[in-house]
Amino acid sequence: MTRWLIPILGFVLPVLAFAGGSNYGVTPGAREPSGKITEWPLPTQRFARDPAVAPDGSIYISVMSANKIARFDPASQTFSEWELPIDTSPHGVMPDREGRVWFAGNGNGSLGLLDPASGKVSLFKTPSGGGGPHTLVLGDNGDIWFTGQSGNYLARFERTPDGKTGKITEYKMPGSPYGLAIDKQGNIWVCRYSADKLGKLDPKTGRITELSTGAGSRPRRIAAAPDGTLWVTLYGKGTLAHIDPVSGKVLREYALPAGANAGPYAVNVDAAGKVWANEIESDSVVLLDPEAGTMRVFNLPSKNTGIRKAVIDAQGRYWYVGSHNGRLGVIE
Repeated sequence: MTRWLIPILGFVLPVLAFAGGSNYGVTPGAREPSGKITEWPLPTQRFARDPAVAPDGSIYISVMSANKIARFDPASQTFSEWELPIDTSPHGVMPDREGRVWFAGNGNGSLGLLDPASGKVSLFKTPSGGGGPHTLVLGDNGDIWFTGQSGNYLARFERTPDGKTGKITEYKMPGSPYGLAIDKQGNIWVCRYSADKLGKLDPKTGRITELSTGAGSRPRRIAAAPDGTLWVTLYGKGTLAHIDPVSGKVLREYALPAGANAGPYAVNVDAAGKVWANEIESDSVVLLDPEAGTMRVFNLPSKNTGIRKAVIDAQGRYWYVGSHNGRLGVIE
C-alpha cells in the first residue's frame, strides 16, 4: 500500500548542482517503483543488518549476533553464508569494486576482509585496539573509511596496490560517530549522533570542522546525491535534512509523514536524485521527490521490521534488512 504526501515544512536556499556518487562501489540506478515488496527469511536471523550490493548484483548482509556474513543471489533467490571469528560481531559490510567483501568488526575492533571465493577472512586491528567499528564507505581512490562508534573516531584504511592490506589511521571524532558519506570534493562527512552535529574531515589537510543539526536531532545516517548535495536522517526530530557541503549549510529540512517520533534511520539517494528514508518505528519507507515536492509512503508487509540500513542497486531497486524480523526485503 502506498500514498502520496506533500511536505510543507522547510526553509529553502538555492540548490547547487554537482556530480555525486554512492560511496559504496556500485552506482545506484533509478526506477519508478511499482510498489511491489518481496521479503525472504534469512537462514540465520540473529540481528542481521546493513545490506550492501556487490558488482555482480548480489546482496551481502552482516549477521551481527551470529558472527556471519550472508549473501543473497537475486537471480536464484538463494542464500549462502560464511563464518567469521567468534568475537567479530560484524556491523557494516561493503563489497569493493573487485568483489571482495569488507566488514566492520564491531566486537573485536577490526576492519575485516572476506574472500567469498575461498572463504578466507583477514582482520586488520584498529590502532586504538577497539572502538566499535561501525559503518564503511569506499573512496574513489580505493581507500576505505569507517566510523568507530564507541571509540569516537573516524578511520581511514589506505590500501596497498593489490587492495588486500593497508594501514589504518584514526581521527578523533567525538559524539558517537555513526553513518558517513563522501562529498564531491573528497571530504568525509560523519553523523555524530550523540553530539547533534555533523563532522567534516578534509583528508588533504586533516582539518575537522562541524555543522550543528540542532538540539536533540540525533543525526543517524547520511547519503551523497548525484547533484553533490547530502541528505541526513535526523532520528531525534523525525525529519530529513538537505545539506550543501560547499557552504556547509542546511538547505531545507523535511518533516516526514509518521511524525517526530517515527525514527528516520537509513537514507539513500537514487540516480534520479530521489531520496529514500525509512521510519523505523512505523515500519514504513518514504520516497521523497525533492523536485516535485512529493513523498510516497511504502508500508512494509512485516511489522517490527527494524531497518537500520538499506541500499539501492544498479537497477534502482531498494533493498533492506529487518534486524528485528530477520528478513531481507526489496521494493521494486
